[in-house]
Amino acid sequence: MIDFTFTYGDLEIFLLILVRVTMFVYIAPFFSMNNTPHRVKICFSVFLSFLLYGLAPVNTLEYNTVLGYTIIVLKEFFTGLIIGYSAQICTLIASLAGQVADMQVGLSMVQVMSPNSREQVPVSAGLYQYSFLAMMLVSGLYRYFVSALADSFLLIPVNGAIFNSDKLLNSMIKFLSAYMIIGFRICLPIFIVTFMMNVILGVLARVAPQMNMFAVGMQLKLIVGLLIMYITSTLLYNASDFIFSNMRQMITEFINDLM
Repeated sequence: MIDFTFTYGDLEIFLLILVRVTMFVYIAPFFSMNNTPHRVKICFSVFLSFLLYGLAPVNTLEYNTVLGYTIIVLKEFFTGLIIGYSAQICTLIASLAGQVADMQVGLSMVQVMSPNSREQVPVSAGLYQYSFLAMMLVSGLYRYFVSALADSFLLIPVNGAIFNSDKLLNSMIKFLSAYMIIGFRICLPIFIVTFMMNVILGVLARVAPQMNMFAVGMQLKLIVGLLIMYITSTLLYNASDFIFSNMRQMITEFINDLM
């Protein structure tokens, strides 16, 4: 006979699972988009927590006061935050590449409203972000996020996270330095071409000072920069595949650091 009883202790465990899942949904890419209503995020978090409730192993919740339970809640809060943020860091590569490209082309002052973050972002940064988001949908990476969250409860049970600041800091520094290099590599063709153009225009300005190289250079850099961006857009697929593989690696490493 199936037992459908739901005790007060079961409610405490469910709330702890809900805290971790909710923080992950509000931080992880694709799920944390600001144009998604909060009701949808909350309902999805509750539904996902209900599915994970029967799968998640639970350590013995040992506490005597409300403060003790609050500490356990904070542990689950930061566990979901760290796992979600480990995936969110990877999406910053597109923003970095777009900002560097706009700076070289001359569009750094042009800002557009991003419906995702509801903030002013450079044109190329928004273009790269939505390109990577579309590839994330096509590749089904969002399903990996849900799978990684479910596996985190198997590897890190409720109230089982161990926060080692040295491991977490070393992992974050290692991946941030690597992602800055990756972001710069994406916009490297634009950077090289515009740098060579600046050198050529500087030489021409010295040879023929009567020519207005400033006016010519702005238009020429914009046209050539957009042309190079269009040509190198075919390489975004390979770049996104590399970023997504590193995203999986980073989520796995951060989960291992919490064990």
